[in-house]
Amino acid sequence: MVKKILSIALCAVVLLFIYAPILLLVVYSFDNSTVINLNNFNFSFGLYRDLFRDEKIMEILFNTIWLALVAAALSTVLGTAGAIGIFYSKRRVSKPLQAVSQIPVINAEIVTAISLALLFSMVFLYRTYFSLIVGHMVLCTPFVILSVLPKLKQMDSNTYEAALDLGASPTQALFKVVIPQIFTGILSGFMLSITLSLDDYIVTAFTKPKTFDTISTYVYNAVKNGTNSSTPALRALSAIIFIVMIAALLIFNLRAGKRKKEERAR
Repeated sequence: MVKKILSIALCAVVLLFIYAPILLLVVYSFDNSTVINLNNFNFSFGLYRDLFRDEKIMEILFNTIWLALVAAALSTVLGTAGAIGIFYSKRRVSKPLQAVSQIPVINAEIVTAISLALLFSMVFLYRTYFSLIVGHMVLCTPFVILSVLPKLKQMDSNTYEAALDLGASPTQALFKVVIPQIFTGILSGFMLSITLSLDDYIVTAFTKPKTFDTISTYVYNAVKNGTNSSTPALRALSAIIFIVMIAALLIFNLRAGKRKKEERAR
């Protein structure tokens, strides 16, 4: 009993340590003050009103969302194909490929960003939309592979060959047999890619066109240059992003749990 109470208390402390700053941000998104004052809280929806009236922030929000969706979609396709290729390769090939695919995960992001900047400057594509999207794909694709490979390992590796033996073409076997079984991993990789792209600053700063801004680069430049007239409204934007991501995660987990129950019932 004591051990159970201690484990629950430890989990609560860890969760509080992780989420307390975010919850504080959400609370003070309802305070219209320019500077956060713990002793003077005035409840207001003013920051949300200012947020949706600020054309610059709305443009930056649109830029961030379309970049995240495009990069996540391309990374999901590439990462899924890579995971399938690694899974069905021979062991002496798949192990090195899997290790190489995870280098961007363990590598310092600043090293990745500088390397990309040097590469694109050599081919005259530095600070273009192409370099920006490819940079985000380099960042996101390894995480898609990490999400899809476990689902492939849970799957019976003979199902693909069985589908071929039963008359399916390789394309039909892939889309009707393999993809449905690993779809939850693909979806997880897609959601993780969106989160990584929305959050990224370093790769974006080194690869984006000069006239293009995302939320992370705009906030950094606003704080750096002291142009914080619209910075308070970003508290409201951060709160909205957090709530949307939590809602999406809950919906995904509930649907996955429901699907597992239906599969067990069968």
